Amino acid sequence: MITIHCGQNIVVTNTKFSVILCSLVYNYGITQNTKPLGGIVKKLTFGRTLSASAILIALSVTSAQAQGVLEEIVVTAQKRVENVQDVPISISVMSQERLDSVRSGGKDIRFLSSKVPSLVVESDFGRIFPRFYIRGIGNTDFDQNASQPVSLVYDEVVYENPMLKGFPVFDTGRVEVLRGPQGTLFGRNTPAGIVKIESNKPSDEFEAYVKLGIGNLDVTDFEAAINGALNENWSARLSVLHQTRGDWVANSGSDIDPSLAFLDDPDFLEGHTEYAYRLQLAYDSDKFSALLNLHGRDLDGTATLFRANIIEPGTNDFVAGFDPDVVNFDGRNEQTLQSTGFTAKLEWDLGDYTVTSITAYETVETFSRADVEGGISLAAVPPSGPGFIPFPAQTADGIPDHNQFTQELRINNDASERFSWQAGVFYFDEHLEVDSFDYADRSDVFVGFAHQDQDTEAYAIFGQFDYDLSDDLVLTAGIRFSDDSKDYVAFRTTELFGCCGTLAPTFRNVSDSEVSGNISLNYTINDDVSIYGRFARGFRAPSIQGRVLFGNAVTVAQSETLNSFEVGVKSQLMDNRLRLNVAAYVLDMSDQQLTAGSGTANANQLINAESSKGSGIEFDAELLATDNLSFSLGLSFNSTEIDDPNLSVLPCGAPCTVLDPAGSFPGSVALDGNDLPRAPEWTSNFVARYTHPMDNGELVFQTDWVYRDDFSMFLYNSAEFHAPSLLEGGLNIGYVTDRWEVGGYVRNLTDELELIAAIDFNNLEGIINEQRTYGVEATFRF
Repeated sequence: MITIHCGQNIVVTNTKFSVILCSLVYNYGITQNTKPLGGIVKKLTFGRTLSASAILIALSVTSAQAQGVLEEIVVTAQKRVENVQDVPISISVMSQERLDSVRSGGKDIRFLSSKVPSLVVESDFGRIFPRFYIRGIGNTDFDQNASQPVSLVYDEVVYENPMLKGFPVFDTGRVEVLRGPQGTLFGRNTPAGIVKIESNKPSDEFEAYVKLGIGNLDVTDFEAAINGALNENWSARLSVLHQTRGDWVANSGSDIDPSLAFLDDPDFLEGHTEYAYRLQLAYDSDKFSALLNLHGRDLDGTATLFRANIIEPGTNDFVAGFDPDVVNFDGRNEQTLQSTGFTAKLEWDLGDYTVTSITAYETVETFSRADVEGGISLAAVPPSGPGFIPFPAQTADGIPDHNQFTQELRINNDASERFSWQAGVFYFDEHLEVDSFDYADRSDVFVGFAHQDQDTEAYAIFGQFDYDLSDDLVLTAGIRFSDDSKDYVAFRTTELFGCCGTLAPTFRNVSDSEVSGNISLNYTINDDVSIYGRFARGFRAPSIQGRVLFGNAVTVAQSETLNSFEVGVKSQLMDNRLRLNVAAYVLDMSDQQLTAGSGTANANQLINAESSKGSGIEFDAELLATDNLSFSLGLSFNSTEIDDPNLSVLPCGAPCTVLDPAGSFPGSVALDGNDLPRAPEWTSNFVARYTHPMDNGELVFQTDWVYRDDFSMFLYNSAEFHAPSLLEGGLNIGYVTDRWEVGGYVRNLTDELELIAAIDFNNLEGIINEQRTYGVEATFRF
């Protein structure tokens, strides 16, 4: 429900849009409780039961009527609906239109990488385990118990376990990327920032669509949604997704031992089948609203392909003759995931206040097995290779049992008041079990087994206010107290000729409490330009790492904290045809949690860096050059540095060329002064879109490009394990009408082939980027 006040006595936010929106709402019945225009419109205020989807619907209609200006961007970065230009945080937003174009061809959530400034998304695990980095801050840990300093918030629910974070992006209204600590309103594990995904919500109007796509690599992509009113108070929306990709990588190792069932088919890798659904029910009355969300996912595919000895020694180039369409495996490669979740959001309008409750439950089960040495080792029957592979490594990890429960309860007053505030409490409870298996070479018999069991409980109390010091100056401040505890146990059993013997149950218990918060000033220079300054503090709760399949160490990393100071300018120029936002920041992390491994020790361990430094600048621009031609440009520079003269780790076990000086213990290298791993300095994105009106629709041409700078893959520096820079482009061409659209797409337009990640404990093996994909898509609306 939207309430639009068109009175004489309030301040303007955007006169053009307010006038149009107010009259549209009144004349076309987008919502109820509206008033006719009574003179000049001076403010747009939102009723307490406002839903994000409702305001977005209104704004989309506004945009259609207001030719020649940029559409307003609405966000919920501060847990209330606001124009992005009014929020004193560095934020980028991807609209539904852009999301649909750049994820063509069944891309998983990694398609977001570098699409906005300072955001990188990558994985050594495959579609089920994305890792997020903002401003160079992330976590390279591949254990299914890993925590990350970037939180994924999907439909207002935090997805803590990394296996939850790969939930597909479909029937989505927008993605918000909040850069910098978000410790007040979102709490634990947000020192780097947040990726916030908002799906399309139920509404009273009937609408439905079906989207069909086919492409090379035997890609199929089906997406559909249906929405409408069930009665006077209830509405519903059902969204479904089905994606497939064929097995396109040939295995030259398939003739080694044809008796093994999983090697019978020479083309058995890189395919997948994925299903996902989301059913939402919405209830709305004068004083109460509810939104219920049931969702799930099922994936059957293959893990990331580790390719043995594809790196030329002493360089980060591919070896001569490298063929990305062929591997040489003698082990199984498979990956499955099933997840289910339910959310209940309830809101009560108490007159001067609104109370909101969000209750959520998530569960996930996974299993992933890979030929980790990436080839055939010397221990196998000849021929081995490619290159020298000293020992086999065929392992698997899975989550047999997991559940996450979260509860948030908050209260806020009317956001239009001079002094507006919100306060709340948050509770988090998670149970997680992880199984790890070491398999005999070319066998389904496991010779080593390790188990981890962790229970996490956390709670928080938070509050934030906005105070209008004057008509042009707003003070925002917030604080949050968080308490976090973990109970953990790990053990290992060995069968047959396992490498490491048994390990009795090893227990760890860790707890900590932290205070995080923010304070900012936002000054409006004129109707088009504002400036802000923001100080924020975030933290990541203590972590435990017990990857004991090949070692006995169970390591604990204490809480990391991050202090950030940011200044920014937000502007809408050229009669609202140019939106230009710039932010600059410096940050200081204490006790940053880092992952050392696998390397010489062939084991992952957690360490804390005494200090890490960072600084950078972010640039976001959108230009409506003509009514039919638009451009957007994002650019970021992020400098990171480990500042700890006593921090050392073991380097690669593979024969790499280490570039760092000797460390503090035998065989180690020093990390002081190194960049953070997988933290490119420069990233940029560019989109150009042209529409050509026709009698019954319009032709649409769009090209998008992303650039990512080179980076070190691990904490130490080496010649081989250094990812080169990467430039990838996309192209979409289509014909669009009110009822249907059809078009073609190409992703990785120039068919770039680059090394993007590596495994460092066995040989010079690497992971490559996605090859070129292309296809056609059609969407029908009802």
